Amino acid sequence: MTADPTAEVTEVFEEHRAVLLGVAYRMLGRVADAEDVVQEAWLRWSAADRAQVREPRGYLVRVTTRLAIDRLRQAQSRREAYVGTWLPEPLVTDFEATVAHSQQEGAERAVLAESVSLAVLVVLESLSPLERAVFVLREAFGFPYAEIARTLERSESAVRQLAGRARRHVAERKPRFEVDPGLQRDLTERFLKAALEGDLQGLVSVLAPDVRLVSDSGGGAKAPRRVILGADKVGRFLAAVAQEGVRDPAFDVHLLELNGGPGALATHGGRPDAVFSVDVADGLIQAIYLIRNPGKLTHLQGVGE
Repeated sequence: MTADPTAEVTEVFEEHRAVLLGVAYRMLGRVADAEDVVQEAWLRWSAADRAQVREPRGYLVRVTTRLAIDRLRQAQSRREAYVGTWLPEPLVTDFEATVAHSQQEGAERAVLAESVSLAVLVVLESLSPLERAVFVLREAFGFPYAEIARTLERSESAVRQLAGRARRHVAERKPRFEVDPGLQRDLTERFLKAALEGDLQGLVSVLAPDVRLVSDSGGGAKAPRRVILGADKVGRFLAAVAQEGVRDPAFDVHLLELNGGPGALATHGGRPDAVFSVDVADGLIQAIYLIRNPGKLTHLQGVGE
């Protein structure tokens, strides 16, 4: 019996789909855009002369990266007119379950989890599309410089220069992270409990004195358009918001892993209403990201049920 060539083409693509989605999401910061790019990569793969493809993974990553660069260039011009602060679209992950699998794999998973964090994705927004592509391929996925150079059709020396600039830029702006997922989760649970109980002192006790609350509504929901700074101001805002929700029987909160770290999804009548994600370091919450843009939450329908 001869093998079904269509099935083989699909099998090879599905084998690499997770990596392609990982690259596209880190490049674009939006789940829907990443899925669109991967779908376009599939169309090109299915139509390609595979006799000329020596290494499918490299070919697919090249196609996906180039498509993502094109889409990112288009998106950056649109984001200049965005209402309020733009934050990446939240992504449900499951890194905690695998980080401790083995020492070597755990280190690799920790790098992947950090590279998909909202804080790092926000920093990546300030890179050029080429710098971002090099950083994602090199730092998150460990691709050799020579392969990245082929992907971007640049010299290896040029790619190394792009990598150096991107690495320095991210290092200067990237916040510190608590690497123990158990400590992250414990602090997040205490934070949510204090908020839902309206315990201002309990909230302030888990917040760094200079904590930042950054929100993104895109003009489609009620949320602060400016960053709120300081433990007291952030605590009072969150306590008031949480208490308003607690009084509404249609309101519910689900704790889950978002972008490689602890987070929470608030639903109203079963529909996603808001996402909270936190940065933890030195035993305190250093930053809180609140996403209420309805267009960035639709893919979370049914999550946590």
